[in-house]
Parts: sequence; structure tokens; C-alpha cells
Amino acid sequence: MTFQGQSVFESVLAPALVLVIWSLLVWVWMYATRLPAIGKAGLKPDDARFPGSLDVLPDGARQVANNYNHLMEQPTIFYALAVITYLVGAQSPFTAALAWAYVGIRILHSLVQNTINRVAIRFLLFSLSTIALTVWAGCLALETFA
Repeated sequence: MTFQGQSVFESVLAPALVLVIWSLLVWVWMYATRLPAIGKAGLKPDDARFPGSLDVLPDGARQVANNYNHLMEQPTIFYALAVITYLVGAQSPFTAALAWAYVGIRILHSLVQNTINRVAIRFLLFSLSTIALTVWAGCLALETFA
């Protein structure tokens, strides 16, 4: 399988696209759990206008929403690294492996948070994904500024 003329496993943009698609799937998952929970709780749409106002919802609905928010936070670093790596021509099997590792770990993190929600497992996965980003950023900085 190829992405922009190269193997998807050598591209940093292919895993970025996968994470975009995963984030959109989590968005659907969020509303599939949140809207019924809001209805069951008897809340009106305007009741959700302030942070914390949906804390009355069941854990299952809140944890998927929290995960969606998490997918809008740290992955911004991932997307920046992917674009910069591509633009400066620094794609390599190593950077692609780091990108795929990050995406795989973030998907696992989502699955854990959205189902069993064990904080120790989430923290381990978050730490591993952060290490992947840190190594990638360090290598990119060395290659770009050396």
C-alpha cells in the first residue's frame, strides 16, 4: 500500500491521516454515548454551556468525551512534527516508525480510556506516546539544525 508514492510504513503523513480518522470516529462515539445520556438525565442543550455542567452524566459518556478532548491536545505536537518532517524532507523509516508507534499507542489509549478506564494503563500509554514524540522531536531538531 502506498501513500503519496511511498510505502505507508515509510510515510509520516499516513499515520497522521489515520489519527485524524480515529479522532473523527471518537467524535461519533462521543455523541453516540453523550446524547442519549443527556436525554436520560433530562438535561437541556443550554445546560451544557459551562465546563463541568455535564459532570452529572454517567462515567461512560464522560470518559469518551474526555478522550476526545485529549485527542485535541497532545496530538497537536504530533501533527506539527509530521508536517515539519515532511516539509524539511526528513522522512525516514525511523521517523515513520515513531509516527506509527505514536498513533498505535494513542489508539490503544483511547480504547482503554473509553472502555475500562484504568488510569495506570492510560498513564503508561500516555508516557510511551510522549517518549515517541520526544525522540522524534529530538532527532528532527538534530537533523534540521545540525
